[in-house]
Amino acid sequence: MPAQIDPFHAIGISTLAHRLKAEGASIIHMEFGQPSTGAPKAAIAVAHEMLDTDRGGYWESPALRARIARHYQETYGVSVAPEGVILTCGASPALVLALASTFNPGDRVALARPGYVAYRNTLKALHLEPVEIACGAESRFQLTAAHLAALDPAPAGVIVASPANPTGTIIEAAELEAIAGVCRDRGIRIVSDEIYHGLSYVGPARSMLEFEPDTLVVNSFSKYFSMVGWRLGWLLAPQRDLARARAYIGNLFLTAPTLSQHVALAAMDERDELEGHVAVYRANRDLLLAALPRLGLTQIAPPDGAFYIYADIGHLTQDSLSFCKDLLRETGVATAPGLDFDPVEGGHFIRMSFAVSTPEIQTAIDRLIPWFAARSAAAKA
Repeated sequence: MPAQIDPFHAIGISTLAHRLKAEGASIIHMEFGQPSTGAPKAAIAVAHEMLDTDRGGYWESPALRARIARHYQETYGVSVAPEGVILTCGASPALVLALASTFNPGDRVALARPGYVAYRNTLKALHLEPVEIACGAESRFQLTAAHLAALDPAPAGVIVASPANPTGTIIEAAELEAIAGVCRDRGIRIVSDEIYHGLSYVGPARSMLEFEPDTLVVNSFSKYFSMVGWRLGWLLAPQRDLARARAYIGNLFLTAPTLSQHVALAAMDERDELEGHVAVYRANRDLLLAALPRLGLTQIAPPDGAFYIYADIGHLTQDSLSFCKDLLRETGVATAPGLDFDPVEGGHFIRMSFAVSTPEIQTAIDRLIPWFAARSAAAKA
């Protein structure tokens, strides 16, 4: 029987937002974690050139794999063999590839709750058992080594995300090292989702590869490199898993798009433009953090990185999905319900993405302040 998985409610919110926009409403899209910017200008120029000169085909760019490997040496001081870089059609296939080629049906895989909706549902779709660990303010909404040490029996694997979605929290180096140690001692394989690396406001995020070379690392060009629509990511697979992972990707996905690979290679050297995007996100984050008390939102996860605010709205509702729909219809601001990220406690959380333009953030704040004030007054009445 096919696995039963939950819908991704933010997609429904976005569908409603686009319908309202088509009807003439002014919409600010803060429901998805996607940059409002496109690929770097120089990379787009490469795309135009390749459209005229490269017919495309099933291909994996040796130059791009080597450039990604160099990135790990330069950024983290970690040696990665280019042949260990597997290019994928985004981070989602990289996650499927990591899980399907590493674990057996029925294996238990731990993950934080709240966490990215697709972790739980991809595990279920692959007939793996999600072991969700409740992570609240006491652990900064993140997994810890103590959480993993307390699991009995030990799971076969764990998904670690730093910076995390939906919270933006970053796991500090000492805790990553402790997690790696527990996993090594207990035979727990680590899948590290590092898709938000490069988007940090408290110092650089550390790669799990620095502490455990046996880690499977998932990453993508969608977030920092602003290439969402190009659908390109990668998996770093240890030598022990490489042949099996390549067999899986060859049969399940063939290769990543040729054009996207050319564009990505150029994008990796456009750091000035990309860091300009990060500066915008930082400014947007600062504006939201300053405005949140005026919205009555005082309980939030620490937004160390990524581009999210994960806020407790429990004083206003226990139904975050209906809340987000009302908010969208009445203000034009689209947000994501916490129910996506936490099926237990998510009814009283929402996630707001600040990966839009700064003027849009200011407009959103101007709309949200009176709306939240009215909601708060109604809740107290």
